[in-house]
Amino acid sequence: MTSNEFTRRDMLTVAAAGTGALAGGSFPMTPDAAAAPAKQGPESMPTLMDLSLNVNGKEHRLSLDPRTTLLDALREHLHLTGTKKGCDHGQCGACTVHVDGRRVNSCLKLAVMAEGTKVTTIEGLGDPDRLHPMQRAFVERDGYQCGYCTSGQIMSAVAMMKEPWGPGDADIREAMSGNICRCGAYQNILAAIRQVRHG
Repeated sequence: MTSNEFTRRDMLTVAAAGTGALAGGSFPMTPDAAAAPAKQGPESMPTLMDLSLNVNGKEHRLSLDPRTTLLDALREHLHLTGTKKGCDHGQCGACTVHVDGRRVNSCLKLAVMAEGTKVTTIEGLGDPDRLHPMQRAFVERDGYQCGYCTSGQIMSAVAMMKEPWGPGDADIREAMSGNICRCGAYQNILAAIRQVRHG
């Protein structure tokens, strides 16, 4: 072995020394690094974007970070908290809303992408005095347990009614497979959708 080659033992010794230095905080700070203040000011702030969202038939003017999801715009800025944040990765369906009548996972759509569209949330589907037929069926069939997934299930089920699925229970299950009920009320959800679908 030449003097320029590193052995495995040498590598472990250097790694151990580096770890010890980090744990003990013994790396000296250069005068420039010690004197430099944390970066602050307008250049460190996100640039806001003005946009208009049509939600449940009402226009809302907002100034948002362009990275804001539609889900966060609805919940945090418009305070429409019926749309739930579940996985935040488009896997559970709790955040399902309608955009121009089609169901979407609002956690996967940026708010700026919804400008110029019509967004409907569970709050815009019906109200306690005049429930949407799907909402009424979920109540009558006990299509919920903890209720966290329910708004997404209902929004997905309503949109499904306008989609070209077959008439059977297997078709309903397939159509609703993007919505997860962690409690496991699937049979009652199926019964509620069947009630509305078949009158």
